[in-house]
Amino acid sequence: MLAITDIGWLVKTRNEVSAGGVVFRLRDGGGFDVVLILTHERRWQLPKGWIDEGESPEQTAVREVREETGIDAEIVGPLGDIEYQYVSTYDPEPVRVHKRVHMFLLLYLGGATDDHDDEVIEARWVEVDEAESMLAFKDEQRMMAKARQLLAAADTQGCG
Repeated sequence: MLAITDIGWLVKTRNEVSAGGVVFRLRDGGGFDVVLILTHERRWQLPKGWIDEGESPEQTAVREVREETGIDAEIVGPLGDIEYQYVSTYDPEPVRVHKRVHMFLLLYLGGATDDHDDEVIEARWVEVDEAESMLAFKDEQRMMAKARQLLAAADTQGCG
């Protein structure tokens, strides 16, 4: 019997590119909230999705944040990229997916988390210091830590 790691040479590979990010808002009394999504797999994650033809990664991040969280936001700057591989079983035949996700820091402009689409179960504002430990994946935890550091630096410089 072959394990999934043994059949890599039998499985087709495709590349996917997505974008998303960390949306923040100033808390009453100081500090920051960020928005997380709860997926149908019952995992807390950052909003992100495929880049549509003709879209820039920045446009995708803003669109996906709106769709998955109900929040309107604007790009503040890049956080970096996440890269990973997984075997997708959604196709008729298993496919190895190499995924790159461009992640951005975004500023909340408006909207409400109860206006998210049906791709997610819930969108929720969380205090930035709690968010990192809630996230299911280490790479997203790393992006949240970077966002938290940037927000803390901006806050101490009087930008928040």
